[in-house]
Amino acid sequence: MSNNFIKFRDIASHDIQSVLDRATEMKAGMVSNALVGKSVAILFEKPSLRTKLSFWIGTQKLAGSPVYFGPEEVGLGTREPVADVANVMSRLSDIIVIRTFLQSTIEEFAANASVPVINALTDHEHPCQALADVLTITEELGTVAGGKVAFIGDGNNVALSLGYAVAGLGGQLKIASPDGYKLSSDSVDGANAYGEHAGGSVDQVSNPLEAVANADIVYTDVWTSMGQETESAERLAAFEGYQVNPRILDEASPNVKFMHDLPAHPGEEISDGLLYDPRSIVFDQAENRLWAQAALMEKLV
Repeated sequence: MSNNFIKFRDIASHDIQSVLDRATEMKAGMVSNALVGKSVAILFEKPSLRTKLSFWIGTQKLAGSPVYFGPEEVGLGTREPVADVANVMSRLSDIIVIRTFLQSTIEEFAANASVPVINALTDHEHPCQALADVLTITEELGTVAGGKVAFIGDGNNVALSLGYAVAGLGGQLKIASPDGYKLSSDSVDGANAYGEHAGGSVDQVSNPLEAVANADIVYTDVWTSMGQETESAERLAAFEGYQVNPRILDEASPNVKFMHDLPAHPGEEISDGLLYDPRSIVFDQAENRLWAQAALMEKLV
């Protein structure tokens, strides 16, 4: 794989399974000291619960030292040029984890860094989330290959990274989004090319019922992400009919499982109480951020 993980395809598709296998070993207690004597700088322009906690604890489990910088502390590209920050942090830390608004910011940062850079979320991708997602799907189905995953909602960064992850492991992802909120054709083509050798695929439809038919996994995300608050009313109208609820799950496979990357907005993209439905594996999915990212960091060093 690449020295960085800023796009999901930085992992060669034939290497995904080895990272998941190592994450499974770690979850079972087989944790190494891969980061002993090393520091992981965690730089966030956007707040987070799961991402910060999972990288912090994951670093500690690998015997490393996490150092966190919040949105008010650095000012990438405003208080200080991105390249300067990248050079300084590369001198003082061994891995840099960045959660930022723009993909272009992390691309510039990685181009000027001399240590591995990990994308903890941008407007374009959320690759660490996707790594945890396919770990969770593997736990449930035994393998992603041949599995049918439905994603209902916005064709956003989560959907894009999930597309690469599922296709790269030989699964089929069907995304249902309203017009104007679908992934670009270039994005879908890229994910399909990435997963071609494994027999994986990504397809887009408009009808949620079409997407969930025979699905093993039904996944959704918020309709309005952080930074899109001014679009909230418009998005609520556009996504009417795209809520995931027990009725939608009943249209999927009899053994369907429900996933959401959190935080959730009950009453919008999901019905009240769905996180605690017996078919929900949302909190397993949240925990798996820790193990997937720990395995990723071990591989990078």
